[in-house]
Amino acid sequence: MDIEEARKIIVENLKKKSKSKSKFYLKDFNKFLPDEKPRAVKNIVNKMVTDGILEYWSSGSTTLIGLKGLGKQAHSEDED
Repeated sequence: MDIEEARKIIVENLKKKSKSKSKFYLKDFNKFLPDEKPRAVKNIVNKMVTDGILEYWSSGSTTLIGLKGLGKQAHSEDED
C-alpha cells in the first residue's frame, strides 16, 4: 500500500469516527491499516503530523492523535 492510499484510509476512518470521539491511541491506527506492520503505521502517522494533517494531544501521561482542528480541546485552545 502506498503512503497516499494509507493517508486517505486514515483520514476517512477518523472522520467517520469523529462523531463519537476525536482523539485516538496509536494502536487504533493499526486497526485502520491491518495489513501494515505497526512500525510502518507509526511512520505514516508521524509523517501526517509533520505535514499538519494530524496532531498530537497529551494529557501528561497519555498521548493521543487526532485530525488537526477537531475536538473540544482544539476549540478551547484557539480561544486562549
